[in-house]
Amino acid sequence: MKILTNWLRTYVPNIPADDQQLADDLTLRGIAVEGVHSLGPNSGHLFEMDITTNRVDAMNHYGIAREAATIYNLPLAPFDTKLPLGTLVDEPFPVRIAPDAKGLCGRFTAQVLRGVTIAPSTGAIKTYFEALGQKQISNAVDASNFVLLGMGHPTHAFDLDKIDDGIVVRLAHKGEKLRLLDGTERTLEADDLVVADETKALALAGVMGGWDSMITPGTKNILVEAAWFDQASIRRSSRRHGLHTDASHRFERGADLNAAPIANGLVSRLILQSGGSIEGELIDIIDPEVAARTAARPAIELSVKQVQRHLGTTLDPQGITSEIVAQYLTSLGCELLLHGPDLYATKLPSWRLDLEREIDLIEEVARVYGYNRFANTLPTPGIVIAHPTAAKEAAVRTRLLALGYSESVSSTFASQSDSDLFYGTAKTAAPVPMENPLSEEASLLRPSLVPGMVTMLAHNLNRDVKEVRLFEQGQVFTGTTLADGNFIAEVHEAARLSLGLTGSVPATPLYAASDAPFYELKGVVESLLSLFDLAGSTLTFSAEAPAWLEPGRSATALLAGKPIATFGELVSTQSQQRKLRQPVFLAEIDLAQLYTLPLRKVTARDLSRFQAVERDFSFTFSDATPWQNIAAAIESLGIADLIRLTPTEIFRDPKGRSVPPGHYALLLRCIFQSNERTLNEEELTGWWSAIIGALTALGGVIRAPGSTLLPTDAKTS
Repeated sequence: MKILTNWLRTYVPNIPADDQQLADDLTLRGIAVEGVHSLGPNSGHLFEMDITTNRVDAMNHYGIAREAATIYNLPLAPFDTKLPLGTLVDEPFPVRIAPDAKGLCGRFTAQVLRGVTIAPSTGAIKTYFEALGQKQISNAVDASNFVLLGMGHPTHAFDLDKIDDGIVVRLAHKGEKLRLLDGTERTLEADDLVVADETKALALAGVMGGWDSMITPGTKNILVEAAWFDQASIRRSSRRHGLHTDASHRFERGADLNAAPIANGLVSRLILQSGGSIEGELIDIIDPEVAARTAARPAIELSVKQVQRHLGTTLDPQGITSEIVAQYLTSLGCELLLHGPDLYATKLPSWRLDLEREIDLIEEVARVYGYNRFANTLPTPGIVIAHPTAAKEAAVRTRLLALGYSESVSSTFASQSDSDLFYGTAKTAAPVPMENPLSEEASLLRPSLVPGMVTMLAHNLNRDVKEVRLFEQGQVFTGTTLADGNFIAEVHEAARLSLGLTGSVPATPLYAASDAPFYELKGVVESLLSLFDLAGSTLTFSAEAPAWLEPGRSATALLAGKPIATFGELVSTQSQQRKLRQPVFLAEIDLAQLYTLPLRKVTARDLSRFQAVERDFSFTFSDATPWQNIAAAIESLGIADLIRLTPTEIFRDPKGRSVPPGHYALLLRCIFQSNERTLNEEELTGWWSAIIGALTALGGVIRAPGSTLLPTDAKTS
């Protein structure tokens, strides 16, 4: 947003700071000035500003001037909306709000001007518009734009002679046609709000005016309109028709109900400077219910002691006093009534819809006071209670970092298409839609972490980062539904962990390089679960997997028969659609289920002072025999002094000479050690024989170096 300092200073003439200092002071108060550009001698500066979406009141010169007046404790010049006396009429121009638009148009003001002269703009409008690079059209249209930039409320001027029998604000008829000021013809839906006459739609309310009633050089009579329209209604129409205008930008974020008559008066006053007269008084229709929840909200009780408690020690000896609190809030537009010792009933300004609670007012005091003026102090000592899952989250994070994964954070929002693919639909749960989505790609609270992980992997690949390992711990959101499928606004959160992997993973004798990422993810899942005491529950794997994973290259981990993780390669159709340059492997783990388990307690024992004995066993196994079965068979022997079991070497022979096809050779190392004595040959021989017997029972065949399948003993070390 662009702000002219010369225009700004017309509202607060005696600012004691130069433009650069003003920019710094505004930025420190949360009204960010990102650029200061000189416009030449005596022409001031142009501020490039970044105003957050909740501060629609500051998206104009007068709103910024109010902030400056508050900072420097100066009076803010009031608007001059006084109009010349008009011609009296027996009946005002007909204006009504249709029943179907109740609540959607909270206020509608209209002023009839007769005998106007349409001409190019001059004076301040011309000067300021040229400095801003704003297009100039005519005095009537420019007046509307000038007021929007000046005080922030949208208005519109209709050619009065093109209006049939009065104004009616109503919902459109489905299929109704409307040609807009940009020359495009739009087909309206039944929930589009329009400003119409008794025969046709004249404008898409709060978004853009219509072609058939626009101001032309031949216009002689004008109806000036300034209204308040419902945020959600304007947002729907704006998104549906792909129109984002200055007016819709303001209305979507919450306009000031009380600004409509002021804006109408300012526009009328500017148009009449070129000639013309007023007919009748201002027509002003207000919906009391809308007024009650916007401009006439109940007062908020504010305790100065609470302000001081929340904000703490300041660098100034006097600290934040009642006088400072009253000064700041009054200057911002609040009305304070003292009704107890340091206790105020605070009536909120109609233009600050973002203020709802006492803490909001406290934040305003802190913001204007300046966060740089608070002392750096340590919090008061007290009992700190860790979150119940804090230790488990830390253990998971530490393990993943040790495995070479980097922690990442993705957006909390997701699109409907991503939700359908990565979450699907459920009878009792559904994705949670946003009431005020920033875009279609962020219309839902995420029901899964996977879409964000895919986006982050794609972001890296598109920047030639080909080796990526990421993880994210976060919350996913779902809402309960009625039996008939209608959504109930009851939101549930659950902890999830997503993993993302892309890039080359070295091949091993067990699997090819193309399959290595899959087995790496499988190993990560097993490693994470090893952090927890599974209480005898068995971890198994199923080939079943959700639709977003490639069939045959994905799996589901089951803990005690219940799914706890899914992992595998992203389905090829999605890789092609997202233009991913190489295969992407993903996993999602149900942390909510995992965190119900206690962490495995780490135990330590004294190092033995007795000699350890190593024994290597060389076997050939069928590919159908996994390592899990081999380890379980040896562990089932219950050899207490077997302290380590390691698969040292795994070998396959593609030509089938030393190892037959469909088999692999395994060099298994066992380490025996006692804390109480030196192991003797007799007990070692018994253990070795038991291990050979257990592995032979699995179908293993003892190998000898340089042989194919020979029933000889293994190597001893």
